[in-house]
Amino acid sequence: MSEQQRILIIDFGSQYTQLIARRVREAHVYCEIHPPSRTIEWIREWSPTGIILSGGPNSVYGESVPTADPGLLELGTPVLGVCYGMQLLAHLSGGKVERAARREYGRAALTVLGGTLFEGFGEGEETPVWMSHGDHVDSAPAGYDVVARSLNSPVAAIQHRQKPLFGVQFHPEVAHTPRGGEILNNFLFAVCGCTPDWTP
Repeated sequence: MSEQQRILIIDFGSQYTQLIARRVREAHVYCEIHPPSRTIEWIREWSPTGIILSGGPNSVYGESVPTADPGLLELGTPVLGVCYGMQLLAHLSGGKVERAARREYGRAALTVLGGTLFEGFGEGEETPVWMSHGDHVDSAPAGYDVVARSLNSPVAAIQHRQKPLFGVQFHPEVAHTPRGGEILNNFLFAVCGCTPDWTP
C-alpha cells in the first residue's frame, strides 16, 4: 500500500459513517474516521488522498453545529460531501441551504445530468437512491454545476467546475442506493486516483 493513499472521513454524526468506511475498505482503499474538530493543519499533515464529509442530524445554519474550516476546500484535495456533508460544502462555498418544504426520507428517483461521479450512467438516466434529510441546497453555489436532481431535491448532486469538489444529497453507501458503490468508486478511483491495493 502506498503510504500516501488514504481517505479521511470526517464524521458529522451520521448513523451511516461506519458504513461509508466499510464501503471504502471493500473497494480496497485505506481510510480512517476522524471528528470535525481536526484542524486544517492536522489534515494537511495527515495528507489524505481524498476527504469524505459524512451526513449528520444537524442543520448547517443551526447553533453550535459541527462545521469545517473553509480552508478545506482550498487544499486541492478531492472532497465528497454526503447529505449534511453536501449541505456543508454548499454552505462553505456561499450556497443557500434551507429547510425543505417536506422532509425527504426513503427511496427517491434520481435523474443523472452528467458529472464525474456518474461515469457509467447515461445522461437523463433515472436510478433509485436513499434520501434522508430535512434541509436541502436551494441552488448550486457559484462555480458548481448541478449534476443530478430528484423530484424533491432539484439540487441532488453538485460538482465544482474547476476544483475536485463534489456533493450528493443522498446516501450512496447504503444498500437502498443500488448503484451507490459505483458512485463511491468513481470518487475513489476517477477523482482521487486511488489504487485498489489495500487489504485489512
